[in-house]
Amino acid sequence: MKIGLFDSGLGGLIVTHSLIQTMPEYDYVYLGDTARVPYGNRSQEVIYDFTKNAVAYLCEQDCQLIIIACNTASAEALRKLQQEYMPAHYPDRKVLGVLVPAAEEVVAHTKNNRVGIIATAGTVSSGTYITEIQKRNPQIKVTQQAAPLLVPLVENNALKYAEPILDDYLAPLLKAGIDTLVLGCTHYPFLKQLIRHRVGEVAIISQDEVVPKKLRDYLARHPEITAKLTTDSSRAFLTTDVAPSTKEVATLLFGEAIDLQKVSL
Repeated sequence: MKIGLFDSGLGGLIVTHSLIQTMPEYDYVYLGDTARVPYGNRSQEVIYDFTKNAVAYLCEQDCQLIIIACNTASAEALRKLQQEYMPAHYPDRKVLGVLVPAAEEVVAHTKNNRVGIIATAGTVSSGTYITEIQKRNPQIKVTQQAAPLLVPLVENNALKYAEPILDDYLAPLLKAGIDTLVLGCTHYPFLKQLIRHRVGEVAIISQDEVVPKKLRDYLARHPEITAKLTTDSSRAFLTTDVAPSTKEVATLLFGEAIDLQKVSL
């Protein structure tokens, strides 16, 4: 049985690479819905349907544990999948998100209880980050900023246009006096150095750093799941569309050349 990762596009490859570096023994399947990226400007109903299709596909690919490496899908679809769809259709499989691990890191890092979030419009409008952070510490004030242009920039390898856009997105967060910033989308770690240059001493919570540590802890607490995972170090990288630039961007995000296979959901 494998570990599956799903993202709306290619950004989740950054988290996938970090996971493989941390726990290389496991078998991984990555699925990017490149035909329908981005998810951030879609309705909750559509995001849920897309995510459900992807999770079902990964279950059919023999995935025991699936990580929704997409903040928008984690915010808009994860709870319903965990509470309704999985118990009815795949009761022996587990689906986890990336949003709660990031929220836990925020609470551990902030000193002045002022936290910033940059994320897609869908993640911001869901309010899930605010809920999860304040559930753990009600004293934390969360300032959110929707950043809808960043995913297309990353997916199209167009970072030369990113700097003025980042300046605009980060300005209200810095004005709010944050000491901790969550990169609330799996594409955003690719912009980490540009962001770090702009936020100075503000701590950055980046999911490529958080998720591997949290997953290793999760598996240690759930030996019954770990026992089902196979350890042949196999990797499969699946996408729903392969445009001329897809392989180039995938290599850039993953950090090395990978073989993409086109699939239909």
